Amino acid sequence: MSIDQSVLDKFEAVVESQRKRIMDMKAQDDFIDYSKLDKLIIGVCGGDGIGPMITGMAQHALEVLLADKVRAGKVEFRVIDGLTIERRAELGCAIPPDVMEELKKCHVILKGPTTTPRKGDPWPNVESANVAMRKGLDLFANVRPVKVPELGIDWTFYRENTEGGYAVGSQGVQIDDDLFIDFTVATSQGCERIARLAFDYARKTGKNRVSCVTKANIIKTTDGKFLDTCQKVAKEYPEVQFDDWYIDIMTAKLLDDKRRRDFKVVVLPNLYGDIITDEAAEIQGGVGTAGSANIGKRYAMFEAIHGSAPRMVQEGRAKYADPSSVLRAAVMLLEHIGEIELAKKLDRALDICMVEEHKVVVTGRDTGATAQEFTDYVLDTIAKL
Repeated sequence: MSIDQSVLDKFEAVVESQRKRIMDMKAQDDFIDYSKLDKLIIGVCGGDGIGPMITGMAQHALEVLLADKVRAGKVEFRVIDGLTIERRAELGCAIPPDVMEELKKCHVILKGPTTTPRKGDPWPNVESANVAMRKGLDLFANVRPVKVPELGIDWTFYRENTEGGYAVGSQGVQIDDDLFIDFTVATSQGCERIARLAFDYARKTGKNRVSCVTKANIIKTTDGKFLDTCQKVAKEYPEVQFDDWYIDIMTAKLLDDKRRRDFKVVVLPNLYGDIITDEAAEIQGGVGTAGSANIGKRYAMFEAIHGSAPRMVQEGRAKYADPSSVLRAAVMLLEHIGEIELAKKLDRALDICMVEEHKVVVTGRDTGATAQEFTDYVLDTIAKL
């Protein structure tokens, strides 16, 4: 049976779009130097569901911490609305064009969670806003730290953000009534830049072990390319230990008390990174405790790693949403723009408030504190440091 020409045309379009992306990567400049900017613009994009509530709390914390630079005109916050599922569905796109235009005027972005429709939902099948933002701003590295000192855990995950199984996730093809095919993408440029960023971080921080996670024994072309690239880059960093693991055994070893203490920096393709960092966050205390950075050469975006929890909004509980994850993301934002001491203060305050003192507890319901009350508790703690 011959394949319909429209299917072949669609496949060709996918290939050509990735070739264009390769040319764009080759033409990129180096990373932006924030210290040379006259003014740093921080975009705040609340998303939908509980996103605007918790992101507003992180914005408030950052405004308090950066107050001197705001007054001096060195830092500006810009609120960017319009990334709700309702508007995205109305326009039939992952990110409305006017929102993307405003995002590109910023240097760093604090982003709330957004709803991604799945099969059976009442919304049209628009692409994930996260995936679209990562591709549109070329945020190729998703960085997620996980720390549990009492268990000897101090992990930093470098997840490739723009390739793998998510690169063209909405562009799979239906061959006929029985056959459906999706695509996984790897490029030389994409694999090398995420590998090099992970090794640079290991060298800079003294976390002298990088572990590459793939399924290269089965998915030999794309995962094989990712592993091969990491092995080649590792040779340029002789002071950093390197090993590689398959994704299935790595999910088990993160639960192995004897082995998991050895892991430091983990670099992995997109889909595996999404799954395993949620597992790691659960070990830390849940996805609500972890922040996430999305780094590119021109832009950077910081977000919570949990979803938009629309049910909390429907039930009138949005004000009780836990802002811890996006506050952790704010720590990473401060680190990224060079405000290391402020980042340490916020991070230390969160450790005190979430683990050590635990005087103000968020439960997600009126049995606990509101997002505002918890944020005030964190800021009061910072003032005492």
